Amino acid sequence: EIIALFPDAKPSLDFTNHFELLVAVMLSAQTTDAAVNKATPGLFAAFPTPQAMSVATESEIASHISRLGLYRNKAKFLKKCAQQLLDDVGRKTANVVMSVGFGIPAFAVDTHVERICKHHDIVKKSATPLEVEKRVMDILPPEQWLAAHQAMIYFGRAICHPKNPECDQYPQLYDFSNL
Repeated sequence: EIIALFPDAKPSLDFTNHFELLVAVMLSAQTTDAAVNKATPGLFAAFPTPQAMSVATESEIASHISRLGLYRNKAKFLKKCAQQLLDDVGRKTANVVMSVGFGIPAFAVDTHVERICKHHDIVKKSATPLEVEKRVMDILPPEQWLAAHQAMIYFGRAICHPKNPECDQYPQLYDFSNL
């Protein structure tokens, strides 16, 4: 049986998260995995997230993969894929998947997070979800983004309700004065 011959077979592409795996597999078309593994460290360092890759130019992406076959087309498709992950999936969903699924620091703004940030004057009442996201990401270190997002969801469901918030009954649970 072939599996018995190679019982510990693993992917030969190097990656540390699902986004990197997607990129590496896309790059591996008509190119050896060894060549891809030489190109991806610099590519992943320059563009570690779909957001970073989506705002890069095709030539910036291509400069990291120029030793691979069809690199211009691959750069075009990588940029398009990154943009589709953000646009078609949606920013909140993409941030949740990146953070929870891929372990990539990201902060998702849902209705609870937006309500809490506005109610506690972390942002202006007129702030957009993107402005809320940027404000929280400016305040907290990346390693706290996922925990903060999850905690704010529970806080919004249990205490900081849309109608009749009970935040004043739990002053020990939050200190937003430093935000």
